[in-house]
Amino acid sequence: WESLCDGCGRCCLHKIRWAEPSGAEAGLDHTNVACRLLDLASCRCRDYARRRRKVADCVKLTPENVGTIPWLPPTCAYRLRREGKDLPDWHPLVSGSAGAVHAAGVSARGRVSAFEENVAVDALPDFIVSWPGKWPKAAARARKSPKPG
Repeated sequence: WESLCDGCGRCCLHKIRWAEPSGAEAGLDHTNVACRLLDLASCRCRDYARRRRKVADCVKLTPENVGTIPWLPPTCAYRLRREGKDLPDWHPLVSGSAGAVHAAGVSARGRVSAFEENVAVDALPDFIVSWPGKWPKAAARARKSPKPG
């Protein structure tokens, strides 16, 4: 299960959930503000084993909850497999290279503006970006798994 992570770091960027005055969720925006544990070179957690003790809102992905998490990027292997899609060519399990995700322009490498401890919560809207929620134009899209028969 853990090997599905491609090391893009997109899920380690802060998101803003907007609410209507009624309290209903109105939308979601991605930012380029990183969790303090994100290693900007590898785009992996610097303390993965203890991350949930250090970052209270860090989410543990499980096969059961992946389908309920709206902020997972469309390139996320956990999400792709849940949707019955193949992994893209740049995924480390397909390419054999941990660097392929960076070479394909999928990762957060070089795209983070700040770490969370340097940005006030009310300033997060100044860091809204769209790319974490999109497929990079240069990266091949995941293919649908062939349907039997």
